[in-house]
Amino acid sequence: MAKEKICLIINPISGTDSKKNIPEEVAAAFDQRKYDLFIRITGYPDHATEIARKAAKKNYKYVLVAGGDGTVNEVAKSLVHTNTTLGIIPSGSGNGLARELGIPLDTEKAIKIILREHTRTIDYGMANGHIFFCTCGFGFDAFISDRFAEGKKRGPLGYVRNILESVVDFRSEEYEITTDNGTITERAFILTCANASQYGNDAHIAPGASMDDGMMNVSILKPLNAIEVPQTTIQLFTNNIDKNSKMTSLITRNLLIKRSRAGMMHVDGEPVSTGNEIKVETIHKGLKVLAPDNGLRGKKRRESENIFNSLTRWFN
Repeated sequence: MAKEKICLIINPISGTDSKKNIPEEVAAAFDQRKYDLFIRITGYPDHATEIARKAAKKNYKYVLVAGGDGTVNEVAKSLVHTNTTLGIIPSGSGNGLARELGIPLDTEKAIKIILREHTRTIDYGMANGHIFFCTCGFGFDAFISDRFAEGKKRGPLGYVRNILESVVDFRSEEYEITTDNGTITERAFILTCANASQYGNDAHIAPGASMDDGMMNVSILKPLNAIEVPQTTIQLFTNNIDKNSKMTSLITRNLLIKRSRAGMMHVDGEPVSTGNEIKVETIHKGLKVLAPDNGLRGKKRRESENIFNSLTRWFN
């Protein structure tokens, strides 16, 4: 009987941890009598996309990726609507998709999830032709993504530092937002289209979002004053941003966003320059991914609420 093929793609420069042991750990985990494992190291931007696309065309059973959000996005967008399933070994700073799916950040535990071969089929989004799996955003989150891409300090502390340092330089814009239910006009500090609840780093912008409901959650945060920024940041990182009085949440399958001029947006944290009109679509059940069941989500939300309540009492 022919053996199934697996491709392991490694981005050697994502995140901060060494990945030198990952090939050996993955090779030891899979039964070589059943699987042929091919290991590829990325060498330039979009290299992971090329490798994954070729693997899918050759009908590989799994493409595994060890890297950060950018590399995971490169691989995942090549696997949509194919018979090849994505496996994630989180190795970046934000790890948004892995966190959202409940994939452990520990390499050994992530490999164990892959070996269970439990498959979820999730939605993805398209913003002016750019594929995203967690979020695309405009306003301050696009502004901060552009700065964060250039920054040297990564991880949650670097992310919070960038937020606090950049907020004084940012100016909110007005947006015309047309959803399946009509059109509204809002001046927004943050405008995020969320297929997942978070950006990454456990920064939850849309606590109610689901990755397999066929819908997009749109989070609109109105302009903040300086006093409101610390509390809002706490809400973001404790999964309680929906409690903010300046937050408006919409649910739609598709939307059209208009702004006064061209500018930046981000797709899964990667800054992209785009026009003044952005068409965002939800594509239902487009990607197969190896992940645990989502039973931990309610527990995580309750834990986050306890942290939020404690911090709120401390600040008050």
